[in-house]
Amino acid sequence: MEERVPAREKVFYSGGLLGQNMLYSFMSAYILFFYTDLLGIKATTASLILVVASIVDACLDPVMGMIADKTRSRWGKFRPYLLFAPWLIAAATVLCFWDFGASPGATLAISAAAYLLWGMLYTVCDTPLWALSSVISTAPKERNLLVTLGKIGGMLGVVVITIGGIQLLLSFGGERNSRAYLLSAILIGVFAAVLIFLTGYTSRERIAPPVERISFRRNIQTVYKNKPLLVLLFSLLVMNLVINLMQGIQLYYVIYVWQDAGFVMKIGISLVVGMILGMGATPKLLHRFPKKRLYIFSCLFGCLSCTITFLLGQQNPVLILIMLGFNFFFCGMATVVSTSMLLDTIDYSEWRLGFRGEGIVFSTNTFISKFSGAVSRMMIGAGLGLLHYVENQPVTAQLQNGLSFMMLMLPALCFAAAIIPVLFYGITEQQRIHVQHELEKRRTTLSG
Repeated sequence: MEERVPAREKVFYSGGLLGQNMLYSFMSAYILFFYTDLLGIKATTASLILVVASIVDACLDPVMGMIADKTRSRWGKFRPYLLFAPWLIAAATVLCFWDFGASPGATLAISAAAYLLWGMLYTVCDTPLWALSSVISTAPKERNLLVTLGKIGGMLGVVVITIGGIQLLLSFGGERNSRAYLLSAILIGVFAAVLIFLTGYTSRERIAPPVERISFRRNIQTVYKNKPLLVLLFSLLVMNLVINLMQGIQLYYVIYVWQDAGFVMKIGISLVVGMILGMGATPKLLHRFPKKRLYIFSCLFGCLSCTITFLLGQQNPVLILIMLGFNFFFCGMATVVSTSMLLDTIDYSEWRLGFRGEGIVFSTNTFISKFSGAVSRMMIGAGLGLLHYVENQPVTAQLQNGLSFMMLMLPALCFAAAIIPVLFYGITEQQRIHVQHELEKRRTTLSG
C-alpha cells in the first residue's frame, strides 16, 4: 500500500524551499549593488566574480547529484545534507555581505572567495532538497504534490525578499549602509537555515536506493538523445534571463530612474500579483490549448508587454507597475507550461530509451537555470560598463535610458528569442497521449 506523506512533512518541505529561495533571491537582488556601491568594486569586475562563481556552481550540480546518490547513512541519501549544510550556508551568506574595511585588493579577494564558497554550499543543499521529493513517498500523486508545494514555497521566498528585502535594509540604515546589509544577511541566513534544517529533520526517505543503477554514461543519453528536451532547455536558458535580468538590475533602476529605493517593494507587489495570477490561470488553459502553442503565446505577449512598458518612458510609475504586472503574468504562465513540457520529455525518454532519467533531467534543468543566472550577470555587468557606471553617480538621461533598456527591452528580446528553439519541440498532443498509453501498457505488463 502506498504511504501518504504526513501534513507536517509537506509543510516543512515547502518551508525549506521558502528558506532556500529567500537566500537565493537576497543574493541575486543585492550582492552586485553591495559590491559596486558599498565595497567600491568596479561593475565589470564585480560581474565577472558573479559570472565565474555561478558557472562553477552550475557545473557542480551533476557532481553533487552523483555524490548524493552514492551517499548511505542512517539519515538516508539526501537528508544528511539538509541537516548539516544549512548552517554553513548561513555563515557564507553573512561573509558575502561583510565589509571588512580592507584594502581594495584584499576586498576583491575576500569578496570573490566568499561568493564562490556560498555558491558551492548552496549547491550542497539545492540538489538534495529537490531530490528529496522523489524518495519521500511511493505514491506518484504525493510526490507531485510535494514538488508543487516546493514551487509554491520557493515562490513565496522570492516574494518575501522582493517585497521585504528593501524594507529590511531601510530599517537597518538604508541601501547605502554596509551594516544594514550585514544585519539583513544574518537575519535572513539564520531564518533560512532553520527552515532547511527542519525539512531534513522532519522528512523521511521512504524509497530505498535501487539495487541496479543506471550508469552515468547511459543515463546521460536522457539528455543528448532527447531532442524535445534539448530544444526546451535551450529555450529555458533564454527564458530564465527575463526574471534574472529584472531582479539583478531593479535596484539600480528604481534608484536612478525613479530615484526612490522604496519602489522595489512596489515592483515586488507587481511580481506577486502577476505571477500568481499567471500560474493560477495556466492549468485551465492547458486543458484548452496545446502546450507548445501556449508557451509561444506567453513568450510573445511577454515580449509585447515589456516593449510597451519601455515605450511608456519614466513619467508614469503607476502605469509602468501595472504593465510590469502583465509581464510577470506571462512569466508565471511560461513557468507552469514549461514545467509540464519538461515532465513530458521524461515520459518521452522512458518511451524511447527504456528508463526515465528524472535525476539527470532535473539536474540539467538546474544547471541551465544557474548558467542563465551567470549570463544575466554578465549582461548586466557589460551594460553597466557601457554606461560607465560608478557608484553613487549623478543621475543623467543617458544613465536612465540605459537602465530602462536593461530593465525592460533586454527581457523583451529574451522573450522573443525563447520562441525560436521551442519551434522545434516535437512532442505534439497526439504523440504525448500515445506515449502515455504505451507506457501504461508496458507498466501493466511488467507488473503482471
